[in-house]
Amino acid sequence: MAEAGSQRNGTGGGSGGRTDGSASGDGSGGRTDGSASGTATGGRTDGSTGGTATGGRTAQLAHTGLRHGWTTGACATAATTAAYTALLTGDFPDPVTITLPKGQTPAFALAAEEMPEDRATAMAAVVKDAGDDPDVTHGALVRATVRRLPAGSGVVFKAGPGVGTVTRPGLPLDVGEPAVNPVPRQMMREHVAEVARRYGGAGDVEVELSVDHGAEIARSTWNPRLGILGGLSILGTTGIVVPYSCSAWIDSIRRGVDVARAAGRTHVAGCTGSTSEKVVVAEHGLPEDALLDMGDFAGAVLKYVRRHPVPRLTVCGGFAKLSKLAAGHLDLHSARSQVDKGFLAELARQGGADAELAGEVAVANTGLAALQLCAARGVPLGDLVAVTARDEALAVLRGAPVAVDVICIDRAGNVVGRAAPRGPRGEG
Repeated sequence: MAEAGSQRNGTGGGSGGRTDGSASGDGSGGRTDGSASGTATGGRTDGSTGGTATGGRTAQLAHTGLRHGWTTGACATAATTAAYTALLTGDFPDPVTITLPKGQTPAFALAAEEMPEDRATAMAAVVKDAGDDPDVTHGALVRATVRRLPAGSGVVFKAGPGVGTVTRPGLPLDVGEPAVNPVPRQMMREHVAEVARRYGGAGDVEVELSVDHGAEIARSTWNPRLGILGGLSILGTTGIVVPYSCSAWIDSIRRGVDVARAAGRTHVAGCTGSTSEKVVVAEHGLPEDALLDMGDFAGAVLKYVRRHPVPRLTVCGGFAKLSKLAAGHLDLHSARSQVDKGFLAELARQGGADAELAGEVAVANTGLAALQLCAARGVPLGDLVAVTARDEALAVLRGAPVAVDVICIDRAGNVVGRAAPRGPRGEG
């Protein structure tokens, strides 16, 4: 549910101070203030898995000097793991260690735990720490209540107080489902299975997720507009919140371009996140120091490459974000630019959509919904957005000797649109 927003408040910086519920980068382990220890079992607090990088995503994050945090999905996974362990053993692990999709193993202290004498359920809670990211969920208490289900039920998710429910189509979840994104669901399923294997459980459980004051916090996010009602979304693709100070991140982008040029790279890629980065590596085999963590700052990449050219630039990102670039926005953050459904409708018309389809696109709930409507009727909206975004990028480059191609992807990393490389004089 990328378009639900990253649940940030849209500001450009974050405080460097720590509060109860902060991330501990010293590996001290079992804290009691509800904080997350980023190195308790070997996980690095910079989000990497080891080594010293001079370029690429890891080096950019290190260069900003900002402290990363944990997603609501990581917090929910930690709470679920602790609760299910207690359900099977009678004891809550504190701190509780989880494994993130990229292999990091942070440990989270429990802020609350509860289990009745009959051990029918177990509840564990973790404080969400967003690091230096301006995230409205920073400090929220994420709870998981786990109860046994009949054999063969698998893991069933339930929205508790403060977690939203999907009420409109166009999101990666069916209408009526709890607003728990696919990657956090997978993380929780994997950890439930591991706990079941370790302690002899069946792994058939209901996981009810709740966030204290989540309904109130959600009013500051895009959830109500998208039909996610009743609370927040449980989000995350890597488990790590990458902090964005505009000035620091733009400076890190420039440093990334400099490193790539110094290494003799002739092809770099500006990526909006970790999923698009994986797609670019799979498509082009680019080394780490050729990968620019563009985030929302498309303009920063294009303007710096204009002054410091690299022969080829691939721009890869989510369909909705790149539709903003296609519409002329250079800052892709949800607080500063929105998906223009009218613009998408006009592109669809240019691609052969009839008036009825164009009208449906113009009122679609999300960019993804617009894309799905067009795909069902054979209108290549993804390609149209990619081509228009490429041409907009070339306009910003103002004739610099750079060939640009664009790849649009969906939340799962599937390519949904492409624009072939084109240079300043139209050459391929």
